[in-house]
Amino acid sequence: MQSAGGRGLVRALLLASRQAKGSLTGNGASSGADHRLFKSLNKRGILSNAFRSEPGLEVPADFGKQADMLRRLNRSGRHEQVVQAFESGAVHNTGETFGEYVKALVKLDSLDSGRLFSTLQRGAEASFAARGLAAAPPAAYPPPAAAAAPWFAGGGGGGGGFGGMGSQAAAALAAAGIGSAAGGSGGELGTNRNPLVITHAEPSFMSQFARLLRSLGLAFILVTAVGAFVDEKALGKGLLSSNPDIKPSTDSSTKFADVKGVDEAKAELEEIVEYLKDPQKFTALGGKLPKTSTERVVAVGHLKDPQKFTALGGKLPKGCLLVGPPGTGKTMLARAIAGEAGVPFFYTSGSEFDEVFVGVGARRVRDLFAAAKKHSPCIIFIDEIDAIGGNRNPKDQQYMRMTLNQLLVELDGFKASEGVIVVAATNFPEILDKALVRPGRFDRHVVVPAPDVEGRKQILESHFKNIPFAPDVQLATIARGTPGFSGADLANLVNVAALHAAKSGQQAVTMASLEYARDRIMMGAERKSAVLTEKSRRLTAYHEGGHALVALHTEGADPVHKATIVPRGMALGMVTQLPDEDQTSMSRKQMLARLDVCMGGRVAEELIFGEDDVTSGASSDLKQATALARAMVTKYGMSNKVGQVSLDYEDDGRSMSSETRALVEEEVRRLLTTSYARARAILDSHAGELHALADELLDKETLSGEQIRGIMAQVNSGQWKSPASVMDSVKKGAATVVQSAAKGAAAAAGAAKGGSSSRPGVAP
Repeated sequence: MQSAGGRGLVRALLLASRQAKGSLTGNGASSGADHRLFKSLNKRGILSNAFRSEPGLEVPADFGKQADMLRRLNRSGRHEQVVQAFESGAVHNTGETFGEYVKALVKLDSLDSGRLFSTLQRGAEASFAARGLAAAPPAAYPPPAAAAAPWFAGGGGGGGGFGGMGSQAAAALAAAGIGSAAGGSGGELGTNRNPLVITHAEPSFMSQFARLLRSLGLAFILVTAVGAFVDEKALGKGLLSSNPDIKPSTDSSTKFADVKGVDEAKAELEEIVEYLKDPQKFTALGGKLPKTSTERVVAVGHLKDPQKFTALGGKLPKGCLLVGPPGTGKTMLARAIAGEAGVPFFYTSGSEFDEVFVGVGARRVRDLFAAAKKHSPCIIFIDEIDAIGGNRNPKDQQYMRMTLNQLLVELDGFKASEGVIVVAATNFPEILDKALVRPGRFDRHVVVPAPDVEGRKQILESHFKNIPFAPDVQLATIARGTPGFSGADLANLVNVAALHAAKSGQQAVTMASLEYARDRIMMGAERKSAVLTEKSRRLTAYHEGGHALVALHTEGADPVHKATIVPRGMALGMVTQLPDEDQTSMSRKQMLARLDVCMGGRVAEELIFGEDDVTSGASSDLKQATALARAMVTKYGMSNKVGQVSLDYEDDGRSMSSETRALVEEEVRRLLTTSYARARAILDSHAGELHALADELLDKETLSGEQIRGIMAQVNSGQWKSPASVMDSVKKGAATVVQSAAKGAAAAAGAAKGGSSSRPGVAP
């Protein structure tokens, strides 16, 4: 194989031959000079006469034909003859013949062993001799092109050299590291004495910068092409193109009878069902649809169709917006509309219109409405429309408003008579864009609130249709004890109760399972593994007993449903109060009673354990009481000193004057102090009931409202006997009770003199 220097030489010589092509032939004077040069080289022994023409092989005199001959020999594989012809001087040394000579050496793998280097060396020595130089100039490094040019350029004036190669060949050979031999006149190039040195030319900064720009440009073009290809494939799958897979649901089995607890909302939506009925499914007046207004009036009792509503010039609504908290049945109502009318139902959510590609949301809106028009009459239901229909902001990007703008256009683009009704649902109607909810787009706003007591009972009955339950189950009691529960919450309650009953090995859901499910949802799961000391359990029992007793002896307080000292969630105990009916507002008496109940736990701790042993367990009670008292003063106008005003306290009173803020804090403190005094007076006068209730809580951990009232009746009738476990605490707390009673009476008297409002009455 050729060495690295040989390969560099080949490239340089081939380049020189290509550069010299055409410039060394065709000139008669130059050709003659070159011929004389070859004769001179032959006489000096530089060129060998070893070449002998074979029979039938004639060397033409024309230089161009000589190059053609060598080219034909190379093509036919006769590379040895090409080398012999060139080295013997039988052919003229032109750029083309020299190139064929180098090609032949490469084919024969004789570039290093051939006479190329010696030929060049002898030519260099002859050139120096002709110029009167004793030997080649010593050089540790290859001479530059300018220094090498004299003995490569050749020409007239008796100066020897390779005139056929020209100055281009000299420059190319010099760039390849081929120069005069170093260190003597008789050696050959490429030997240990005269090595062939190749210098790597570093590119300039501009060439490197241009190469970097070219690479970056190619990379950018490649990435752009790949991205365009991927986008084209994605678009072909329907991300931006028309989506033929948008198909409605036609098997909706939900009816209005399945929707419970929202009777008012159903009444408003029943009209939509009437004009969604397909007129072709019904016949009137001899099988023909009514044409005149008189016929329509006659047929309204027999035919449900859009003409019934437009007969008197009215216009059908295009859209209906369902507003309400989560889980109240908005989606179920929309499905019930489609099920009652027997029309296709298109379901989508606001988040489905968003995509990584710009314009996808607007295109999906167009596709949805186009598919709906093909299946009209039908219903389009957009759940959580606030995801795309929020208030527009001028600072928003244009693509963020494209989907909403397209939805507005589509709502205006079809006629109500086409039978396409758009039903949307949202939990936050206040953030919707005004252009979206205006009449003409969403004409009707139907509020779907949380069910009341009767509605919750109906929902529970609906869920228990396929679930066996025990005779002791009282759905009315469960409905009364779940204020604020939505339909989804009640469904979860029934499911938790069924799982608990099955886990317990019961054959039907019992009232105990329902109570367990409700407590688990409202108060959290029981922490049975929590390790509590006996002192902590006793303190919790008295704390919860204080809440329960104050609630039972305060007029206006909600009835006590349950008291427990079992840890649930983050609480160590809890007293549950359930109202007799749903409350839409609270009276002053009810608010004051709630303040007293909140203070009952802290008062009980002080009465039994003393002021130094009260705990942080009342922190939540004090927080609730303070918030309620501040609302009474700043929002509800229930303070005579502050007056009937509404003050903004969301910023901690910074928007109010210092005098007003001080007055508000004074009134809040007065309400809490008087409430504390009333709770203390109640527990002072019912200390025996407090001890008895705490004892039962320590024994049973959980007591119902009926059990608590039974214990109080036994204590008041003298039938209750305190166990020995609580007798010590009774004796120790006797003196404290007497002292506390005196303090409570004095505090109550002072509060009355300060102008406090009338306190709730105390039941006997």
